[in-house]
Amino acid sequence: MKINTKYFGEIEVVEEKIIEFQEGIPGFEEEKKFVIINNPDSENPFDWLQAINDPNLSFAIVNPFIVFDDYDVRIPDSAIDKLKLENEKDIVIYTIVVVPEDVNKMTTNLLGPIVINSKERLGKQIILDDERYTTRHYIFSQNSEIGGE
Repeated sequence: MKINTKYFGEIEVVEEKIIEFQEGIPGFEEEKKFVIINNPDSENPFDWLQAINDPNLSFAIVNPFIVFDDYDVRIPDSAIDKLKLENEKDIVIYTIVVVPEDVNKMTTNLLGPIVINSKERLGKQIILDDERYTTRHYIFSQNSEIGGE
């Protein structure tokens, strides 16, 4: 199937790559179907989570373990059930990235990772109960976060 996107124009999407977010993504609950658009540049770790039905809705995402090798995600049992997770190898985790004008101040949301069951093609943004993480961790300065926000 073909979809329109703001950043990539019209692209071909294989139906088997569509991920269903049954509850949407917080703030965008009306959008339920997304696809991951991988970055063709192997040097660039950022991909895109693109809404199928809204060309203007896409999120820059990153595998957080590439940027933060000590990132530790404990998926709540309720999310494991909703995503029908049975095997650890089916779990794919991304975090949403905010890219400001000054890319050196790029942040990612370690408190609300996107968890995907790659086998069932189900996704969910979960909110961790972990004070080590915030919604805005600097990507280029791993030991810092934006305080008070």
